[in-house]
Amino acid sequence: MSFVKFSPRIGFFLGFAACASLLGVGAYLQFVEELEPCPLCISQRLAILATGVIFLMAGLHNRGRKVYAVCSAVAALIGASVSARHVWLQHLPPEEVPECSPGLEYVFQHFPLADTIKLMLTGTGECAKIDWTLLGLSIPAWTLFAFLLLAGWAGLQFFNDGDAV
Repeated sequence: MSFVKFSPRIGFFLGFAACASLLGVGAYLQFVEELEPCPLCISQRLAILATGVIFLMAGLHNRGRKVYAVCSAVAALIGASVSARHVWLQHLPPEEVPECSPGLEYVFQHFPLADTIKLMLTGTGECAKIDWTLLGLSIPAWTLFAFLLLAGWAGLQFFNDGDAV
């Protein structure tokens, strides 16, 4: 069985393109569909951005393939853990959902940085709300799936021997 082989550089650029596409979908949902992102959504976007930046640096640098592959996989898995928490919050019974918080702009201006980061990583009541689904899965569930694919893609680049087509 023959698989199409390509250089790790192209593989990293494809990973970057996937991350840029995911951020584009997030921007579309926010600005066109007018779905306001919750703190966990913003944290997931930051993880996608970090993963994409690592993929881009790997493609541009074209050296240290294994280090970049591990770093991008770790960034994607961190994002996957935030997405998994978000999916978990969405499936809690209503009485167990945490209380909603003030808006992020207010939190950034009036709360210490440590509290703001904790809020962004643990989620609040608005994170449990499901505003949109596709094929029965919410945005965080699709994002979790995307993060796992990105981590797998990074793993493939770790083992990509560099034979270019």
